Amino acid sequence: MLGLVTSNGMKYTDTIKMATGGLSTHKTRSLLTILGIVIGISSIILVMSLGNSAQGLIVGQVEGLGPNLVYIIPGRQPEGFQQGAGTLLEDSLKEKDFQDLRKKSNIPGALSVHGMVFTPVAASYGPDYYNSMILGVTSGISDLFKLEMQSGNFISDEDILAKNDVVVIGQKVVEKLFGLNNPIGEKIKIKDKNYRVIGVLAPKGQSPFVNFDESIIAPVSTVQQYIMGIKYYQRVVLEAVSSDEISNVSEDIKALLRSNHNITDPAKDDFFIQTQADLVKTIGTVTTALTVLLGSIAGISLLVGGVGIMNIMFVSVTERTKEIGLRKALGATNKDILTQFLTEAVILTVIGGIVGILLGTTTGYLATVVVNKIYALGFPFTFSYTGAILGVLVSSLIGFTFGIFPARIASKKSPIEALRYE
Repeated sequence: MLGLVTSNGMKYTDTIKMATGGLSTHKTRSLLTILGIVIGISSIILVMSLGNSAQGLIVGQVEGLGPNLVYIIPGRQPEGFQQGAGTLLEDSLKEKDFQDLRKKSNIPGALSVHGMVFTPVAASYGPDYYNSMILGVTSGISDLFKLEMQSGNFISDEDILAKNDVVVIGQKVVEKLFGLNNPIGEKIKIKDKNYRVIGVLAPKGQSPFVNFDESIIAPVSTVQQYIMGIKYYQRVVLEAVSSDEISNVSEDIKALLRSNHNITDPAKDDFFIQTQADLVKTIGTVTTALTVLLGSIAGISLLVGGVGIMNIMFVSVTERTKEIGLRKALGATNKDILTQFLTEAVILTVIGGIVGILLGTTTGYLATVVVNKIYALGFPFTFSYTGAILGVLVSSLIGFTFGIFPARIASKKSPIEALRYE
C-alpha cells in the first residue's frame, strides 16, 4: 500500500518504512548496489587492521629488546622516510672508535658496547647451498638480543681475538644444509673458506632487524677480514645502565666521536644516534603512512561504489515513475519524494558499510591466524575502530552525495507526466 499522504508531508518513520519497502521489493538490485560499498569498506578495514597489527608486532619486538639501547650508525642522518641503506657502505666507525666507546671512562653510563657488521652470503655444505645473512658480532650480542642456544656454544671473546673460522647457525640454515643431521663440528663453506659450526641457535624467528633463524653468526673480526674485507663497523650498539642515562650516554658518544673525527661543527657529523624511542617513532610513522596510502587506494573502490549507487538510483527512478506520479496525485510533496529516494540511497550504503566492516574484520582475523600458523610470528589481530567509524560515516556520506541527484530528479517529476509513463 502506498498510503495516503498530506501536503504537510509524512513522518520520517513512515519515510523509512517506505524506503525499506522499496528496497526489499528489488532485492537483487539492492544487493548489486551495495556490493561496491562492501568491497571498498572491507578493503579499508582490512588494510587498517593489518597495518595496525604489523605496527604492533614490530614495535613490540623493538620494545622487547629493552628501552635502554642506543644505536650508533655511520654516515649522515637520512631525512624523511629514508632508512639509510647507504649507511652500510659508510666507514666512519673505525676500530679505534669502537675501542674508545668500550672504555668506561669515556662513556660512564654505558653498561655494554657491541659492534656489528653484516652482509648476504651463499653458504654450502656438500652439494647443498643456502643464501643467508652472515652477522659479524661481539660475544655479548647474545644477551643483548636474547639469543638462546639449542646446542653447542656461542661466539667467544677468544674467537674474536684469534679471528677463528667458527660460526653459529640458525634453525633454517640447519634445515637447508644439514636436514636431520647434527651440524655441530661440521664445516660449511663461505667464499671458498671453511667455517666450523660450533653452535645452533634455538628457534628465534624474526626480530626487528634480522631473522636469526635464517642467519649465520660469526666473530666480527672474522667477517671483517675474510668475508667483507673491511676495517670498520656498520653498527655499534650500547646498552645504557638505565633509561635515565640515555641522554647522557648520547651526549658522551657525540663528544667522543667528534673528538676522534676532528669534527667541530655538529652539522658535519659523520655518524648519527638512534634510541629505542626513536626507532619506535620511526616505525610508527612509516607504518601509519603506508596504512593511509593503501587505505586511500582501497578507498577508490568506494567512489566506484558511489557511482554505481547513482546509476542504480537513476534506473529505480525511471522504473518507478508511475509510482511517483500516483504518490504525488495522492498528496505527496516534492520533499516527500526527495526524502524517500535519498533515504533509500543512505540505507543501502549504511548496510554496505556495516557488511563491509564485518567482512573486513573477519578477513583480517583469518589473515592473522594464517600468518601465525605459517610463520609463527605472534602477529596480533587489531580491530581498527577508526576504520570502522570512518567506514560508516564515509558510506553514509557517499549514499547522501551520490543519491541526492537521482532523488531530486524523482522529486521534480510532474504527476500528470508520471501517470502517463509506460
